[in-house]
Amino acid sequence: MARPFAVEDAAAQPDLWRGRPTSEPKPHYAGHRERLRERAEAGGLAALPDYEVLELFLFRSIPRGDVKPLAKQLLARFGSLGGVLGATAEELRTVRGVGEALALDLKLLHEAGLRTAREQVARRTVISSWTALLAYVKTAMAHEAREQFRVLFLDKKNQLIADEVMNRGTVDHAPVYPREVVRRALELSASAIILVHNHPSGDPTPSSPDVEMTRQIVDAARPMRISVHDHLVVGRDGVASLKALGLM
Repeated sequence: MARPFAVEDAAAQPDLWRGRPTSEPKPHYAGHRERLRERAEAGGLAALPDYEVLELFLFRSIPRGDVKPLAKQLLARFGSLGGVLGATAEELRTVRGVGEALALDLKLLHEAGLRTAREQVARRTVISSWTALLAYVKTAMAHEAREQFRVLFLDKKNQLIADEVMNRGTVDHAPVYPREVVRRALELSASAIILVHNHPSGDPTPSSPDVEMTRQIVDAARPMRISVHDHLVVGRDGVASLKALGLM
């Protein structure tokens, strides 16, 4: 006589809905994405190190797989989170694992940050929002691989009329033409200007040519009653003001 079907017999039966049991180990990063999201929600994004913030962003561009090595590789290549976002699309694509789509996503994030910083400058007089101005120029230029010379054109109330890149150059020089700067200021009916350029080396210390170029622009602008408020030199290590340093 066959014995009755027991509960333990049911437990011993294979679960056909789950498929065949496997002994293959899960990858080491299994569940990592969810754990990282949970930590971000619980402790806030500000509590995460740069590589994990970058990881969270990469999740959206790379839907599967372990992106931690790529996040760390990007930071090692460009030095910081700001360096990653400030790199050109071409430079980003030199990193293995970064294609056109991901490079565009990273540049989009940088552009969003840049526009947010610019809003803080445009809404108020530049002189009264100096901290916001320094944050903006550093976001815009600190990680540029080549020298860039730009001018902020201001009206009589020291509000921003325009922010224009006048010239781009090499790793250690960008040509500057005082007459072109003054001509553009007159076209925009600007009453004052702030000169800005970057040092790709990272050190914002003004050079002798920087001081001389500033003097030439001041001399060219004076007859037109255009004030040169300052000349800011931007580097990864900070922003130097020629006016604050007594160099103009």
